[in-house]
Amino acid sequence: MESELKLRRKWTFRAQDKQIVLVKKHYEKSAHVLMKGFMWALYLPYYPNLTVEVAVGDRYKPDVVAVDERGKPQFWGEAGQITVQKIRSLLRRYRATHVAIAKWQTPLTPYIEIVTEALKNLKRARPVDLINFQEDSVQRFIDESGRITIDHDSLNWVRLE
Repeated sequence: MESELKLRRKWTFRAQDKQIVLVKKHYEKSAHVLMKGFMWALYLPYYPNLTVEVAVGDRYKPDVVAVDERGKPQFWGEAGQITVQKIRSLLRRYRATHVAIAKWQTPLTPYIEIVTEALKNLKRARPVDLINFQEDSVQRFIDESGRITIDHDSLNWVRLE
């Protein structure tokens, strides 16, 4: 499955009773597309209207997002590279939004420190999750049909509130 994924430009993922097609852009790393798929499947039970790469009227575009009936983000997921400035901006401006930041084979310690610092003196209503996807994530979480089976218990992750 992993070698097939690397060759394809369009990847179809399934989770629960939903399906999503992600298009890998020529400049995009495979890990970035995989993290978007994993985050989509991971948070789908909590946010049934979760989708990928939909603008929310902000200068930043979330990789994975769920919006309420007014179009305000309830969940904002970032996969891969993210600047300290962007982390601070999102946490400050979207205080009622559950934020998740996913990394690929990257220690979470520096990001725990960055987010902890950004949360100082900031009243937020929702948590911030940091997730580290390991190199074997494709084999562990995606079957031959593209079905993703994933939960927090199978991940290296931290929730900060």
